[in-house]
Amino acid sequence: MEEDRNRLQTLSEALQKFQDDLQTTIEARQKLEAQQQENKAVQKEFASLTEEAGIYKLVGPVLLKQAKTEAVSAVDGRLDYIGKEIIRTEDRIKELQEGAEKKRVELLQLQQKLQMAAQEQGSG
Repeated sequence: MEEDRNRLQTLSEALQKFQDDLQTTIEARQKLEAQQQENKAVQKEFASLTEEAGIYKLVGPVLLKQAKTEAVSAVDGRLDYIGKEIIRTEDRIKELQEGAEKKRVELLQLQQKLQMAAQEQGSG
């Protein structure tokens, strides 16, 4: 009985860790999606510019002139990277959700076992 209670505590802590990790990962995905939207807006803006348009890049406190092709290439590269990171993060979210669900089921089964044992002791 004591062993089951210790296991119950361990499972509860493991489930809490899954939930904390899941929350952190969801927040990371939201940040990536915000970055993706910002970069898509920049990409759309670049598409409306002429080839001769002046594009400036902020480097520390200084604005440096940048070629349009270089700027477009940098944004496209960022969008590609962010897209891959979103996919990786979503896979991690699925893993964490599945792991949390397994722990939740295991926890519920153990709680039922402990309740039945308590009822048997009470009636016995």
